[in-house]
Amino acid sequence: MKNIINLIAEDQDKNLRIDLFLSKKKELSRTRIKNLILAKNLKINNKIIEDPSKKISKGDKIIFEIPEPKKASLKPYNYKLDIFYEDKDLIVINKSSGISMHPGAGNYDNTLVNALINYNGKKLSNIGDELRPGIVHRIDKDTSGLVLIAKNNLSHEHLSNQFANHTISRVYQALIWGKLRPQNGIIETLITRSSKNRQMMEVGIKKGKKSITNYKTIEVFENNKVPTFSLVECVLETGRTHQIRVHMSYKGNNILGDKKYKKKYKKFKNIDPDLEQSILNLNRQFLHAKTIGFKHPRSGKNLRYSSKLPEELENILKKLRNTSK
Repeated sequence: MKNIINLIAEDQDKNLRIDLFLSKKKELSRTRIKNLILAKNLKINNKIIEDPSKKISKGDKIIFEIPEPKKASLKPYNYKLDIFYEDKDLIVINKSSGISMHPGAGNYDNTLVNALINYNGKKLSNIGDELRPGIVHRIDKDTSGLVLIAKNNLSHEHLSNQFANHTISRVYQALIWGKLRPQNGIIETLITRSSKNRQMMEVGIKKGKKSITNYKTIEVFENNKVPTFSLVECVLETGRTHQIRVHMSYKGNNILGDKKYKKKYKKFKNIDPDLEQSILNLNRQFLHAKTIGFKHPRSGKNLRYSSKLPEELENILKKLRNTSK
């Protein structure tokens, strides 16, 4: 059974954000309301609205549906978690490449959420999607690195607000084909879902969400024994789906190993065979969420954690350095 709420905006409500308006009317968190709006549970004047920041006008007819929570049967997954930090409010996990953050089509059992259920039982926030307890933000399946997990709703709300306000520090390292021009800079575009492939994102000309990536080149590898590669550091100001992958592709410098936004590998002459084999055998993208910095939701203390590149990525860098000498 759905709980259907019918409201009419009054004079004092005009220019209020719809998520704020609904949170005042119903005892639901802003995060929960936002998720329900994004899931197409809101109509204003009989039109579906998916924008939680939409401003309302006097006389607007608002229909808001709160679905009955699904009975999610999250199976525990016996998977060893690499925990960087943990307290009663949150966990910082160094995620391996190859594991999805949460259940979804094709994989409902072998995800980070299932591993967290196995590790931590029911001590996770539950104000988001019922299949994503504890998940405040995501990194892609084939990306490794640091992610934040909320163990309670207070923590989830505070961390979500920090992400929304872009006050969380996120630093990534990527190995890209070629050299960026300029080698250091800012990429600022709109990012929207691809019109050709709904599983991909693309830079939008007129529509999409504002997306900002600060980047700098750390190291360039080029000589007659290796294809030209650059090791780059990316600092996110926004956190859109596939943001770094889309922005690097937009610049013409795809990330090594990226299967979605891929550069077709062509056979290079004179390349070191050991290096070539490592490039061909890489079954993930060379993208690592190296550093995360945030304010602790309870103490207010600034915390910052950094992780090393996984061995399979570090080995490619070593081979590039050796053959670039």
